[in-house]
Amino acid sequence: MAVDPYAAPKSRVADVPKAAPDGEFVAKGRSVAAGNGWTWITQAWALITGHKGSWIGLFFILAVIVIALNLVPLIGPLVLVLVTPVLYGGVMLGCDTLRNGGDLKVGHLFAGFGGHAGRLIGVGAATLAAFIGVFVVVMLIFGIDMARMMMGSQPSPEQMQAVGLGFLLVPLIILALSVPVYMALWFATPLVVLNDFGVGEALKASFSVCLGNMLPFLVFGGAFFLLAIVASVPLMLGWLLLGPVLLACVYTGYRDIFYEH
Repeated sequence: MAVDPYAAPKSRVADVPKAAPDGEFVAKGRSVAAGNGWTWITQAWALITGHKGSWIGLFFILAVIVIALNLVPLIGPLVLVLVTPVLYGGVMLGCDTLRNGGDLKVGHLFAGFGGHAGRLIGVGAATLAAFIGVFVVVMLIFGIDMARMMMGSQPSPEQMQAVGLGFLLVPLIILALSVPVYMALWFATPLVVLNDFGVGEALKASFSVCLGNMLPFLVFGGAFFLLAIVASVPLMLGWLLLGPVLLACVYTGYRDIFYEH
Protein backbone atom coordinates (compact mmCIF):
# COMPACT_ATOMS: atom_id res chain seq x y z
CA MET A 1 0.00 0.00 0.00
CA ALA A 2 1.38 3.43 -0.95
CA VAL A 3 2.32 5.78 1.86
CA ASP A 4 1.43 9.46 1.58
CA PRO A 5 4.67 11.35 2.36
CA TYR A 6 2.66 14.51 3.09
CA ALA A 7 0.40 12.91 5.69
CA ALA A 8 0.62 14.11 9.29
CA PRO A 9 2.76 11.85 11.49
CA LYS A 10 0.83 9.40 13.64
CA SER A 11 1.82 8.00 17.01
CA ARG A 12 1.05 4.52 18.20
CA VAL A 13 -1.67 4.94 20.78
CA ALA A 14 -0.75 1.65 22.45
CA ASP A 15 2.69 3.08 23.32
CA VAL A 16 1.25 6.03 25.25
CA PRO A 17 0.39 5.20 28.86
CA LYS A 18 -3.21 6.01 29.66
CA ALA A 19 -4.18 7.69 32.88
CA ALA A 20 -6.68 5.79 34.96
CA PRO A 21 -10.11 7.41 35.10
CA ASP A 22 -10.47 9.66 38.10
CA GLY A 23 -14.14 9.13 38.79
CA GLU A 24 -16.11 11.69 40.76
CA PHE A 25 -14.53 12.89 43.99
CA VAL A 26 -16.83 12.57 47.01
CA ALA A 27 -15.61 15.04 49.62
CA LYS A 28 -17.51 13.37 52.48
CA GLY A 29 -16.55 9.87 51.35
CA ARG A 30 -18.91 6.93 50.98
CA SER A 31 -19.60 3.60 52.65
CA VAL A 32 -18.29 0.50 50.87
CA ALA A 33 -18.88 -3.23 51.26
CA ALA A 34 -17.08 -5.21 53.95
CA GLY A 35 -15.19 -7.24 51.34
CA ASN A 36 -13.56 -4.08 50.02
CA GLY A 37 -11.17 -4.29 52.96
CA TRP A 38 -9.52 -7.27 51.24
CA THR A 39 -9.75 -5.53 47.87
CA TRP A 40 -7.60 -2.68 49.21
CA ILE A 41 -4.84 -5.22 49.84
CA THR A 42 -5.09 -6.88 46.41
CA GLN A 43 -5.16 -3.49 44.68
CA ALA A 44 -2.13 -2.38 46.69
CA TRP A 45 -0.27 -5.52 45.61
CA ALA A 46 -1.15 -4.76 41.99
CA LEU A 47 0.15 -1.23 42.49
CA ILE A 48 3.58 -2.38 43.63
CA THR A 49 3.87 -5.22 41.10
CA GLY A 50 6.39 -4.28 38.43
CA HIS A 51 7.97 -1.67 40.68
CA LYS A 52 9.13 -3.84 43.57
CA GLY A 53 12.72 -2.55 43.44
CA SER A 54 11.64 1.07 43.85
CA TRP A 55 9.14 0.16 46.55
CA ILE A 56 11.68 -1.85 48.54
CA GLY A 57 14.23 0.97 48.26
CA LEU A 58 11.66 3.55 49.35
CA PHE A 59 10.49 1.42 52.29
CA PHE A 60 14.06 0.68 53.37
CA ILE A 61 14.99 4.38 53.42
CA LEU A 62 11.80 5.15 55.35
CA ALA A 63 12.67 2.46 57.91
CA VAL A 64 16.20 3.85 58.29
CA ILE A 65 14.81 7.35 58.89
CA VAL A 66 12.38 6.03 61.51
CA ILE A 67 15.10 4.06 63.33
CA ALA A 68 17.64 6.90 63.17
CA LEU A 69 15.24 9.51 64.58
CA ASN A 70 14.13 7.18 67.35
CA LEU A 71 17.77 6.81 68.42
CA VAL A 72 18.08 10.56 69.03
CA PRO A 73 17.13 11.18 72.67
CA LEU A 74 13.92 13.13 73.28
CA ILE A 75 13.94 15.37 70.20
CA GLY A 76 14.22 12.56 67.64
CA PRO A 77 10.81 10.93 68.29
CA LEU A 78 9.16 14.35 68.35
CA VAL A 79 10.64 15.25 64.97
CA LEU A 80 9.58 11.86 63.62
CA VAL A 81 5.95 12.45 64.57
CA LEU A 82 6.01 15.84 62.81
CA VAL A 83 7.65 14.67 59.57
CA THR A 84 5.96 11.28 59.20
CA PRO A 85 2.88 12.75 57.41
CA VAL A 86 5.25 14.61 55.07
CA LEU A 87 7.02 11.37 54.14
CA TYR A 88 3.70 9.54 53.75
CA GLY A 89 2.50 12.43 51.59
CA GLY A 90 5.34 11.71 49.19
CA VAL A 91 4.35 8.05 49.10
CA MET A 92 0.76 9.03 48.26
CA LEU A 93 2.02 11.20 45.39
CA GLY A 94 4.07 8.23 44.18
CA CYS A 95 1.00 5.97 44.29
CA ASP A 96 -0.98 8.52 42.31
CA THR A 97 1.80 8.70 39.73
CA LEU A 98 1.69 4.91 39.36
CA ARG A 99 -2.07 4.89 38.93
CA ASN A 100 -1.73 7.41 36.13
CA GLY A 101 0.84 5.36 34.22
CA GLY A 102 4.04 6.90 35.54
CA ASP A 103 6.96 5.33 37.41
CA LEU A 104 7.60 5.30 41.12
CA LYS A 105 10.93 6.80 42.15
CA VAL A 106 12.62 6.43 45.51
CA GLY A 107 12.71 10.22 45.54
CA HIS A 108 8.92 10.26 45.81
CA LEU A 109 9.45 9.65 49.53
CA PHE A 110 10.53 13.29 49.86
CA ALA A 111 8.01 14.80 47.43
CA GLY A 112 5.79 15.80 50.34
CA PHE A 113 8.28 18.52 51.25
CA GLY A 114 6.84 20.55 48.38
CA GLY A 115 3.79 22.79 48.43
CA HIS A 116 1.83 20.93 51.13
CA ALA A 117 4.66 20.53 53.65
CA GLY A 118 3.18 23.07 56.08
CA ARG A 119 -0.18 21.34 56.24
CA LEU A 120 1.38 17.90 56.51
CA ILE A 121 3.51 19.07 59.43
CA GLY A 122 0.26 20.40 60.86
CA VAL A 123 -1.15 16.87 60.67
CA GLY A 124 1.96 15.70 62.51
CA ALA A 125 1.46 18.40 65.15
CA ALA A 126 -2.15 17.26 65.61
CA THR A 127 -0.87 13.69 66.03
CA LEU A 128 1.62 14.80 68.67
CA ALA A 129 -1.06 16.76 70.55
CA ALA A 130 -3.44 13.79 70.44
CA PHE A 131 -0.95 11.33 71.88
CA ILE A 132 0.13 13.80 74.56
CA GLY A 133 -3.57 13.92 75.45
CA VAL A 134 -3.66 10.12 75.67
CA PHE A 135 -0.63 10.20 77.99
CA VAL A 136 -2.25 12.84 80.20
CA VAL A 137 -5.49 10.85 80.47
CA VAL A 138 -3.60 7.70 81.51
CA MET A 139 -1.61 9.71 84.05
CA LEU A 140 -4.78 11.21 85.52
CA ILE A 141 -6.39 7.79 85.83
CA PHE A 142 -3.44 5.82 87.21
CA GLY A 143 -1.17 8.47 88.70
CA ILE A 144 2.40 9.66 88.20
CA ASP A 145 3.94 6.26 88.94
CA MET A 146 2.23 4.75 85.91
CA ALA A 147 3.34 7.68 83.77
CA ARG A 148 6.95 7.10 84.78
CA MET A 149 6.64 3.42 83.95
CA MET A 150 5.20 4.30 80.53
CA MET A 151 8.27 6.44 79.89
CA GLY A 152 10.57 3.49 80.63
CA SER A 153 11.41 4.07 84.28
CA GLN A 154 12.16 0.90 86.24
CA PRO A 155 9.43 0.62 88.91
CA SER A 156 10.17 -0.24 92.52
CA PRO A 157 8.25 -3.04 94.25
CA GLU A 158 6.27 -0.40 96.16
CA GLN A 159 5.31 1.35 92.91
CA MET A 160 4.28 -1.94 91.33
CA GLN A 161 2.09 -2.67 94.32
CA ALA A 162 0.55 0.81 94.18
CA VAL A 163 -0.21 0.50 90.47
CA GLY A 164 -1.60 -3.02 90.88
CA LEU A 165 -3.91 -4.31 88.16
CA GLY A 166 -3.80 -0.91 86.51
CA PHE A 167 -0.56 -1.99 84.86
CA LEU A 168 -2.53 -4.64 82.95
CA LEU A 169 -5.31 -2.23 82.03
CA VAL A 170 -3.07 0.51 80.63
CA PRO A 171 -2.46 -1.10 77.20
CA LEU A 172 -6.21 -1.60 76.73
CA ILE A 173 -6.97 1.99 77.68
CA ILE A 174 -4.21 3.34 75.44
CA LEU A 175 -5.56 1.24 72.57
CA ALA A 176 -9.11 2.47 73.13
CA LEU A 177 -7.96 6.11 73.21
CA SER A 178 -5.62 5.68 70.23
CA VAL A 179 -8.12 4.14 67.81
CA PRO A 180 -10.00 7.44 67.22
CA VAL A 181 -6.66 9.16 66.67
CA TYR A 182 -5.64 6.68 63.99
CA MET A 183 -9.08 6.98 62.39
CA ALA A 184 -8.56 10.72 62.02
CA LEU A 185 -5.05 10.24 60.63
CA TRP A 186 -5.58 7.31 58.23
CA PHE A 187 -6.76 9.28 55.18
CA ALA A 188 -5.70 12.77 56.28
CA THR A 189 -2.41 12.71 54.36
CA PRO A 190 -3.80 11.79 50.90
CA LEU A 191 -6.65 14.29 51.37
CA VAL A 192 -4.10 17.04 52.00
CA VAL A 193 -1.65 16.26 49.19
CA LEU A 194 -4.11 15.06 46.55
CA ASN A 195 -7.24 17.11 47.29
CA ASP A 196 -5.81 20.23 48.95
CA PHE A 197 -7.75 19.77 52.20
CA GLY A 198 -6.88 21.84 55.24
CA VAL A 199 -5.55 20.06 58.33
CA GLY A 200 -8.78 20.14 60.36
CA GLU A 201 -10.90 19.35 57.31
CA ALA A 202 -8.77 16.32 56.43
CA LEU A 203 -8.74 14.95 59.98
CA LYS A 204 -12.51 15.33 60.29
CA ALA A 205 -13.21 13.70 56.92
CA SER A 206 -10.85 10.80 57.65
CA PHE A 207 -12.44 10.12 61.04
CA SER A 208 -15.93 10.30 59.58
CA VAL A 209 -15.33 7.82 56.74
CA CYS A 210 -13.46 5.40 59.01
CA LEU A 211 -16.40 5.47 61.40
CA GLY A 212 -18.76 4.78 58.51
CA ASN A 213 -16.65 1.90 57.16
CA MET A 214 -15.96 -0.15 60.28
CA LEU A 215 -16.73 -3.49 58.61
CA PRO A 216 -14.28 -3.15 55.69
CA PHE A 217 -11.65 -1.93 58.15
CA LEU A 218 -12.24 -4.99 60.34
CA VAL A 219 -11.79 -7.23 57.27
CA PHE A 220 -8.69 -5.30 56.27
CA GLY A 221 -7.24 -5.47 59.79
CA GLY A 222 -7.89 -9.21 60.16
CA ALA A 223 -6.44 -10.05 56.75
CA PHE A 224 -3.41 -7.86 57.27
CA PHE A 225 -2.77 -9.36 60.70
CA LEU A 226 -2.56 -12.84 59.15
CA LEU A 227 -0.29 -11.56 56.37
CA ALA A 228 1.92 -9.90 58.98
CA ILE A 229 2.42 -13.24 60.75
CA VAL A 230 3.46 -14.85 57.48
CA ALA A 231 5.75 -11.92 56.59
CA SER A 232 7.49 -12.14 59.95
CA VAL A 233 8.73 -15.71 59.35
CA PRO A 234 11.61 -15.99 58.82
CA LEU A 235 13.65 -12.97 59.96
CA MET A 236 10.94 -10.41 59.08
CA LEU A 237 12.08 -10.52 55.43
CA GLY A 238 8.51 -10.60 54.15
CA TRP A 239 8.07 -7.05 55.40
CA LEU A 240 10.21 -5.83 52.52
CA LEU A 241 7.09 -6.45 50.42
CA LEU A 242 4.34 -6.25 53.02
CA GLY A 243 5.57 -2.86 54.23
CA PRO A 244 5.09 -1.27 50.79
CA VAL A 245 1.70 -3.01 50.52
CA LEU A 246 0.62 -1.40 53.79
CA LEU A 247 1.67 2.04 52.53
CA ALA A 248 -0.17 1.51 49.25
CA CYS A 249 -3.29 0.27 51.08
CA VAL A 250 -3.83 3.76 52.46
CA TYR A 251 -3.99 5.02 48.88
CA THR A 252 -6.20 2.22 47.51
CA GLY A 253 -8.61 2.59 50.43
CA TYR A 254 -8.68 6.36 49.89
CA ARG A 255 -9.46 5.91 46.18
CA ASP A 256 -12.21 3.42 46.97
CA ILE A 257 -13.95 5.50 49.62
CA PHE A 258 -13.51 9.03 48.29
CA TYR A 259 -14.20 8.39 44.60
CA GLU A 260 -17.44 7.28 42.98
CA HIS A 261 -16.53 4.70 40.32
